[in-house]
Amino acid sequence: MNTVLFAVAAYLIGSVSFAVVMSRIFRLADPRTYGSKNPGATNVLRSGNKAAAALTLLGDGAKGWFAVWLAMRLGPQNGVGDAGIALVALAVFVGHLWPLFTRFVGGKGVATMLGVLIGINGWLGLATIVTWIVIAYAFRYSSLAALVASVFAPFYYGLLFGTDGILLAILVMSALLIYRHRQNIANLMAGKESRLGSKKK
Repeated sequence: MNTVLFAVAAYLIGSVSFAVVMSRIFRLADPRTYGSKNPGATNVLRSGNKAAAALTLLGDGAKGWFAVWLAMRLGPQNGVGDAGIALVALAVFVGHLWPLFTRFVGGKGVATMLGVLIGINGWLGLATIVTWIVIAYAFRYSSLAALVASVFAPFYYGLLFGTDGILLAILVMSALLIYRHRQNIANLMAGKESRLGSKKK
């Protein structure tokens, strides 16, 4: 029962869309109405407001980290084991993709997944972030960097900790992230994907 409660709380935490929140605070257009129409940091950056984009990135990452940290901190004494922590990690990620508070229209999960990985283990998160940075710097495509990093994340976890329920959760998150980027994949293949730093049209 406690595992279910932790998972529901994680989903609700994930449902807070910082792209929408920051856009309202900075009086920007709704990120679901321009660019990729994705409520995430990269699309907020297309508004030209770097502060709003940075805070969106931090907020979406922090909620992923916080949900996992909370489960790892309070879970063991409440009967929540590794399987429960894996469920919490997946729940906060799903909350970002399909958030209750914005009628299930959410982002693609890059920052939130990174936050989850940092919450699980700092070295795991760092390795995934470095992968994202290297690909983003080399090719200037945020989506490509996210796709490559998401593919490597389960590999990094397996290398560090072996196979368990948390690895399964990371594999599911990676698959969902790739699914959410299906249009970006099509755009990349067609040479139509927007590069980092491009302004909204």
